[in-house]
Amino acid sequence: MKKQLKVIIAFFILTILLFIPTDVVYAEDGSLARVQESGELVIGTSADFPPFEFYAEVDGEQQVVGMDIMIAEKIADDLGVELVVQDMEFDSLLPALESNNVDMIVAGMTPTEERRKSVNFSDIYYQTFQNIMVRAEDKEIYNSIDSLAGQTVGVQTGSLQEELAQQIPDVELMQLGNINDLLLALQTNRIEAIVMQGPNAEAHAGNDNSLYTFEGDFELDEQDQGSAIAIRPGEDSLVAAVNESLAEIKQDNLTEDYLAVAGEYMAEETDTGFASTYWSYFLDGMLVTIMISAIGVLVGMVLGFILSLMRLTQNKLLRFLGSAYVEFVRGTPLMIQVMFIYFGAGVFFDLPALTAGIIAVSLNSGAYICEIIRSGLNSVDSGQAEAARSLGMSKRQSMRYILFPQALKNIWPALGNEFITVIKESSIVSVIGVGELIFQTRVVRSISFKGILPLFITMLVYFFLTFTLTKILNYFEGRMNHD
Repeated sequence: MKKQLKVIIAFFILTILLFIPTDVVYAEDGSLARVQESGELVIGTSADFPPFEFYAEVDGEQQVVGMDIMIAEKIADDLGVELVVQDMEFDSLLPALESNNVDMIVAGMTPTEERRKSVNFSDIYYQTFQNIMVRAEDKEIYNSIDSLAGQTVGVQTGSLQEELAQQIPDVELMQLGNINDLLLALQTNRIEAIVMQGPNAEAHAGNDNSLYTFEGDFELDEQDQGSAIAIRPGEDSLVAAVNESLAEIKQDNLTEDYLAVAGEYMAEETDTGFASTYWSYFLDGMLVTIMISAIGVLVGMVLGFILSLMRLTQNKLLRFLGSAYVEFVRGTPLMIQVMFIYFGAGVFFDLPALTAGIIAVSLNSGAYICEIIRSGLNSVDSGQAEAARSLGMSKRQSMRYILFPQALKNIWPALGNEFITVIKESSIVSVIGVGELIFQTRVVRSISFKGILPLFITMLVYFFLTFTLTKILNYFEGRMNHD
């Protein structure tokens, strides 16, 4: 058994090593020509960062807007290409750039010394400042860095603010990937303050009277006081083209105009209620969640059936491969699988985020459904197979007409549970920017500046999906038992 386990581990280590390049070699710089030939400039951003990037309704459709987006549109126009915006978690942006899923990152990113080691940066396009956000009722208590000594402070994962917060004496950090989650943690007394980029902090405080922000007296290097566009190393021609556009923006002082337009989007108010305003976001997210889950389970059933036969066969090689796949998939988190497929595939070819999410969910579900089917087949009395063979049936006929129909009654409840589990676990694909229910909830929280209400509605939607599916599955289970 130990020997077999060592062989399985060695097999997967070798498989992974085959996909890891031993040396990073940059091809001759044809980055600008590549973008122009493709006709698209794909940017990565994290649209929870007003006034730089956030969602707003434009001509009846939800779109990512903000100063950064208008800068990206200017660059795309100068290059003569169409702008494509990929929204994802902030800490997924650099992996997306490195794996060729996006051409550049336009997300109010600070060109820190550490980041410059892995990516190239444009010129600074906006000089910014760093703020501290606290509850309005605590503004007399927390009014400086020193006043937060020993307190729990929130920061966005992978951001400059994560480093700056270390200047607070004896600070305890809460690191989250989403600004809206940090704001919710602050409002529910989980943390005492948030270190945020100044304009972003002022935007949130201006739309929520329960929040108060002030400029923090952090020690900053000169390069840490501005925002720049991140581009892959070696793509100097694209950097030069971007810098030309940024120079025109600076010369014409367009950033002030862009910020004014972003402010107008943020100031828009609606006379209708919350649910009637944002119902379309939840509906879109629910439909995408259902699609991912349904395809994932259907493909998973086919894959799981094949894997279960491989695990039950007398062929040692097929049995080994089936067992190795199941153990590896069940032994690794779904989030890692989603990110590996999306970012890993990006090194070789362009794989859309939705497709990558469906593939990951399907492959993961197949491993679990394999064990469901295998246990169901093993639950059928071995005498049934012997009786079928004595009647002259082949193995295929006995499986189709005798064993599987009996096993299905045992498989069905567990298969239904797997479907329900996939509906909930499909939320993980939001980390790569797939617009399912959790992703749309993040969008609503960003637009509405409300933290808890969108979460409550999302919880009700998930309950509606799982409860309805449970009733449908129970109906068919009852029909099977009756037959």
